[in-house]
Amino acid sequence: MLPDTAHPERGQFVRDQVAQLSRIEGIDVRLHELAPGPRALIMGARQLHHNERNERYDVVHAHFGLTAWPALAVPTRVRALTVHGTDIAHPRTRQLTRLIARRMDVLAAVSAPLGEQLSETIGDHERDVLVLPCGVDLDRFRPISRAQARARLGLDPQRPFALFAADPERPEKRHDRALALARAAEVELRTLGGVAPGLVPYWINASNAVLVPSEREGFGLAVLEALACDVPVLATPVGVHAEALSGVAGALCAPFELASWTPALSAHTNDPDPRIAGRERAEPFSAPRMAERVAAAWRAALRSAG
Repeated sequence: MLPDTAHPERGQFVRDQVAQLSRIEGIDVRLHELAPGPRALIMGARQLHHNERNERYDVVHAHFGLTAWPALAVPTRVRALTVHGTDIAHPRTRQLTRLIARRMDVLAAVSAPLGEQLSETIGDHERDVLVLPCGVDLDRFRPISRAQARARLGLDPQRPFALFAADPERPEKRHDRALALARAAEVELRTLGGVAPGLVPYWINASNAVLVPSEREGFGLAVLEALACDVPVLATPVGVHAEALSGVAGALCAPFELASWTPALSAHTNDPDPRIAGRERAEPFSAPRMAERVAAAWRAALRSAG
C-alpha cells in the first residue's frame, strides 16, 4: 500500500501504527512498504532479500495476506500477520492468505467478526486469532471548528454537505448508496479518495455528516475518525460500527434504507453546526492503545519462541 501522487492516503493506518509502536520503550521498528500489484510483490521480495538477508529480526509483521509472502524473505524469530478484510474477500487473495496464515506465529484480524471469517478461511477454529486493529490517531483527528475547516479547504462557509468517507472507486464502500441518500436529502455529496492524510480531518470537520454505508468493513476506521472529531456519522452495522456507535445520540448505525437514513441525514444538514459527543467513544480504539496490543502480542510470541 505504498502511497503515490494519486493516492497519498494509501496505507496511512499502518504508518500510524508504526509511529505509535516506535514510541514504546524497547521497540525499534523498520517499515518496508510495497506498491500495489503482483509485480510489486515479486520485486519487493527480491529487495527485502537483498537488503535484509544479513539481518535477523525478532518479529516480522505483515499487514494483508499477500504482503506476508514477500515478508518470508526476511529472517526472523517470529512471523506475524494482520488481515484487514480485502485479503479474504476475493477468491484468489483468500486462497493465498489461507496458505500463508498457517506459517504465522501470530495471526490477527482487525475485528472479531473478521477474525471469525479468517478462522473459517483457514479451516481451523481452534487456532488463536488475535484482534489487533491499527486504531485512530486522536492527535490528527480532533474537533476543529467547522468555519476553520471550511476556510482551510476553501469551501463555502454556509453551504451544507455530506462526506462519503472513502474512495468512490472501491465498490464495497457503496458510493452508490451515499449518492442516492444525498439526492433524497437534497444535499451536496463530497468524497474522499486521493486526499492527503493531513487534510482528511479538515474534510471531516467541514462536513455536516459523514456517510459510511459500506457493504462490508474489516474494521471501520472512518467511523472512528468521525467520532474523534465529534462529527455526526451514519453507518451500516459492519465491522466495529455497531459497537462504536451504540448509544451515541445523533449517530445512526442501521441497515441502509432511504426511508430511515434520509431524515437522519437531513437533521444534520439543516443544522448550521451539528456535533455529537463522539470522541469519548473513539478513545478506546486509539492508535496508542492498539499499538500496545500489538507489542504485547509480539512479546508473548517471543516468549513462546524461547
